[in-house]
Amino acid sequence: MSTENEGTAAPTPPAAPPAPPVAAPVDAAPASAAPAAAEPVTQQLPPTPAPGAEPTQQLPHTTAAQPAAPTVFPAPAPAAPASAPAYAESPVPPAAPAYAQTQHSAPEPQAHGAEGWPPPPPAAPAYGTGGGQGGGAWGMPLGTEGAPQPKPKGKGGMIAGVLAAALLAGGVGGGVGYWAADRSANGSGSTTVSAGNTPKDLKRDSGSVAGLAAGALPSVVTIEASAGDGEGGTGTGFVYDQQGHILTNNHVVASAANGGKLSATFSDGKKYEAEVVGRAQGYDVAVIKLKTPPSGLKPLPLGDSDKVAVGDSTIAIGAPFGLSNTVTTGIVSAKNRPVASGDGSGSKNSYMSALQTDASINPGNSGGPLLDGRGAVIGINSAIQSAGNGGFGGGQAGSIGLGFAIPINQAKNVAESLIKTGKPVYPVISVSVDLAAKIDGAKISETGASANELVDPNGPAGKAGLKPGDIITEFGGKPIDSGPTLISEIWTYKPGDTVKLTYLRGGKPNTVDITLGSRVGDK
Repeated sequence: MSTENEGTAAPTPPAAPPAPPVAAPVDAAPASAAPAAAEPVTQQLPPTPAPGAEPTQQLPHTTAAQPAAPTVFPAPAPAAPASAPAYAESPVPPAAPAYAQTQHSAPEPQAHGAEGWPPPPPAAPAYGTGGGQGGGAWGMPLGTEGAPQPKPKGKGGMIAGVLAAALLAGGVGGGVGYWAADRSANGSGSTTVSAGNTPKDLKRDSGSVAGLAAGALPSVVTIEASAGDGEGGTGTGFVYDQQGHILTNNHVVASAANGGKLSATFSDGKKYEAEVVGRAQGYDVAVIKLKTPPSGLKPLPLGDSDKVAVGDSTIAIGAPFGLSNTVTTGIVSAKNRPVASGDGSGSKNSYMSALQTDASINPGNSGGPLLDGRGAVIGINSAIQSAGNGGFGGGQAGSIGLGFAIPINQAKNVAESLIKTGKPVYPVISVSVDLAAKIDGAKISETGASANELVDPNGPAGKAGLKPGDIITEFGGKPIDSGPTLISEIWTYKPGDTVKLTYLRGGKPNTVDITLGSRVGDK
């Protein structure tokens, strides 16, 4: 599987890495206990690995530049005295790109009977040609002297490819409205129908998508990160506690980690400077903190990602391509999906046993929350699968309905460690895994280093009797089909956990209990 962490391809792992990608040094001490301090206030609400652990690619954040604002056109002047239906009076969509700007001439009037019945419809507007009634392009109001008002200036924008069809529907609607009105009993009147039971103040149920989005948006921020040389991009994060900590992806803020600039903008437009508290490159999780947090911050409630089921509803919030406060919906389409994403350097890969969703996720969504049907966070949007060349014209990749999120249970454990010590702690078995092995399982490397370096005799796997060349096929009762799958599964646990591990040696299966060690910090 080739995924993209917002566009940057991850390189193929080395055939026999000299140093274990997950081999934690057993002599690394666990993170030291932090001084007694008040725990950050969070809100808590009450993975079988999918086969195939294909290498994936990390999603880079979007560039900081925002897209040009769409141009909004005024409502068109009526083409005839008769009233057109309401749907024919809607504003024209924003200015279209070149392929949607082809001019259309007015259709020829249809022949009618000798008796003049039905009467001919009013002349159809000239779509953008300036040949309609009144002399101006359709969709432009007339000035006081009958001449079209100047076209409003704007930055250009985006428009759906159905613009021409929408305009045509408006013209047809106007003609039908005229014909129906003429046939009415008194020869006049409107055919427009309004919903009689529409309340003056339309309220959305708090459990609807609109209600959940309205409750969550004030706690989601758009993050702008820039390095010392000015390069950077845009990502997303969300309020983790009332002290001003924001949870996001490591790759969103990495460029600002060493002397760069970092800011977080809320949905109300208020912008705050921020700083990096801690980063976990292997998990692709980071915590930042607002330098002067406002009062009344509302942390998003955290769900239980272990209890998520395939088919559950999902809501993704973020800033795809810089479009802040964007909400998309979908379902959980798979669980425990092994995903390896990279930054393109080949030495800084991240691994996750991900939640897969078909909610639309694009570059800029990274670090944003994936909510369940109650509005609780079940994951951090992190990576997408892209189609081959990254879309039409080879540009930056976009959503094809395959998005991946870091389960919130794992992200919460990482966040707590980062807030307390500033460093991540990884569970390890202290072996070197051959990521390039083409076998059904995770093979312990046999070459590239000494036997004691490939399997630390004093590490968890060495104490359990594993040797170079052994093939690990199960971990914690879940099948292991590759090296990345094994790493993803190990990192769902905590140091000190005891897990059952099954391996093959000479084709014969063996099962042992293994107590996970720890490694502090990224390599």
